[in-house]
Amino acid sequence: MVNTISAYTEKIQEMSMLSLLCSCLYTPPRASGLCQDGGLEVKSLTQRLAGQAFEVILGAEPSQDKRQPLALPPRRGVSLEELQRRQEAAEERRKSQEAAVLKQLAEKREREREVLHKARQENSAFSRKTEEKLQHKMEVNKENREARLHELRQRLQLKEVHAAEVRRNKELQADLSG
Repeated sequence: MVNTISAYTEKIQEMSMLSLLCSCLYTPPRASGLCQDGGLEVKSLTQRLAGQAFEVILGAEPSQDKRQPLALPPRRGVSLEELQRRQEAAEERRKSQEAAVLKQLAEKREREREVLHKARQENSAFSRKTEEKLQHKMEVNKENREARLHELRQRLQLKEVHAAEVRRNKELQADLSG
């Protein structure tokens, strides 16, 4: 059974399924609708507008004398030195890969530090500008308050002067009439 499967596998590898189907499609039509090639047989089941359906039938086992199985090259012995050399090469690859990963992590951390530093600088600049604006606003408010108070004092003085003048005029009138 295994030999049969391997023979069919070799036959399928020899001729791809697509080329087999194409050869069946483009050959002149036969009465039975069959196409045979070696141990494979392709039978057209239905023909519709959407496409065709095929049935692939594996026939009898082809003769074994046509193909000889490929012989594997003899396996050579691996020396202790060769194994050590391979192990050292693997260790070097591992170390270089680890170094590359560490380098990437260091670059990532450095980038994070730069971003944090920039964010802190921007935050401190924003805070400084905000504080300066607040100080300026407070100074303007203080100046405006002092100006209003000064204006109120002047008006009060004017009222007191006017009141004193009215009192003096009233006393003069009282002295004249009395």
